Amino acid sequence: MSNYPEHMVAPMRDELTQIGFEHLMNPEQVEQALQRAGTTLLIVNSVCGCAAAGARPGVTLALKDKGLKFDHLVTVFAGMEKEATQAAREYFEGAAPSSPQAAILKDGQLLHLLQRTDFLGHGPDEIAGAIAAAYKQSLATA
Repeated sequence: MSNYPEHMVAPMRDELTQIGFEHLMNPEQVEQALQRAGTTLLIVNSVCGCAAAGARPGVTLALKDKGLKFDHLVTVFAGMEKEATQAAREYFEGAAPSSPQAAILKDGQLLHLLQRTDFLGHGPDEIAGAIAAAYKQSLATA
């Protein structure tokens, strides 16, 4: 059961799938994806303004302009596939649910989590920089 009409959400999904993200629709897909070996960028997508104005464009810039290389790019959509989103958030132990979110994981272990407050009021360039910094810091200490 979803909160939003699919025709409204489809373009928001497409922003990420067109740049290589795999959209996860159920908890089983989440488990399979997040247990894969390697580095994963997981985006909890949303219809909110900070996702539209900052998070999705910021992620796009981070991947295209900052040279970030993840083994896996995956996304769930808050407010749509609620069970898949809940399964993804189980990897964010101790973090309050918010959307959007960007998580960097390695071999299924959370290394860094950006929350809604990290996106709110920040433009795509700032968000791309924050994701790049988190990527470099996370993988340097992993």
